[in-house]
Amino acid sequence: MRIVVAFLATPEGEAAFAAAAAQGRAQGLEVSVVPLDRTAEPRAQALADASGAASVTVTPALGGQDLVESFLATARDLDASLIVIGLRRRTTVGKLILGTNAQRIMLDAPVPVLTVKPDTA
Repeated sequence: MRIVVAFLATPEGEAAFAAAAAQGRAQGLEVSVVPLDRTAEPRAQALADASGAASVTVTPALGGQDLVESFLATARDLDASLIVIGLRRRTTVGKLILGTNAQRIMLDAPVPVLTVKPDTA
């Protein structure tokens, strides 16, 4: 069992990584960081290396044309017990409409999903 992070090289992705690493330490679970695009891979690896924990690894998503299905298949393959994703802050009107990919992950995930927002300070 492990924690799987959907990672983009954005403040939201970094907040998701930090939350997953904290949960991993607290629960004694491995953390797999899954970059959602090629541009996120170097940043994901840098964060994993900087964490200093052998239990944090970067795992490429399984191939496929649909990003969410590829990510969820990877999470199932890794025997995820928790998925962590980052969310953007939205306006009042924007709160009515959640990002399509985030919504699909939350609704289709086979395990609980922790959503986090970056600090605004």
